[in-house]
Amino acid sequence: MKAMILAAGKGERLRPLTLHTPKPLVRAAGVPLIEYHVRALARAGFSELVVNHAWLGQQIEDYLGTGERYGVSIHYSAEGEPLETGGGIFKALPLLGDEPFVVVNGDIFTDYDFSALRRSFDAKAHLVLVDNPAHHPEGDFRLQEGRVADAAAGDASLTYSGIAVLDPALFAGCQLGAFKLAPLLRVAMAEHQVSGERFTGRWVDVGTHERLAEVESLQGER
Repeated sequence: MKAMILAAGKGERLRPLTLHTPKPLVRAAGVPLIEYHVRALARAGFSELVVNHAWLGQQIEDYLGTGERYGVSIHYSAEGEPLETGGGIFKALPLLGDEPFVVVNGDIFTDYDFSALRRSFDAKAHLVLVDNPAHHPEGDFRLQEGRVADAAAGDASLTYSGIAVLDPALFAGCQLGAFKLAPLLRVAMAEHQVSGERFTGRWVDVGTHERLAEVESLQGER
């Protein structure tokens, strides 16, 4: 089973750190965010990784290299212009193959055990959801009896963690170009083809300087 780390974001809210450094290489407790994922995926038994990139992407390739020092093999999907999440994954499908694969946002910090995803899911997508953080109180989706549906007023909701297992079939009919992932997920949800789980461990969406400081604090507690 392969895994893809999404690393094409520009990190506007983390300026000036991201003016000359791609967001996934921003350091937390001395370690680039993307390196935490590479090491965690390697520990979980993933040996083949795909990393997409756009803004200052060559720096990511120069830092991670072939992945040999982490015990993995890394292939890169260079985008030039960002293709958003859906478009970026679709472009990388030739590198990912025909089987379901793990996707991880490169700008999150978590202690999620990726080995839990090395199994079959009866769905086109399996999403890892977390409790709604303060900066996203309305959440994204509902989790009911292991299936995921769109958030609805009055019902408890959860936030998409940026961790998922996706089947290439989710992208049937798509064409190269920039497009979001969420609309594809919502179509699959309407077909009851999206499963999910709630994760209650450490998770931070490192989108601002304040949340980067939160990661520093968490690492300092270890």
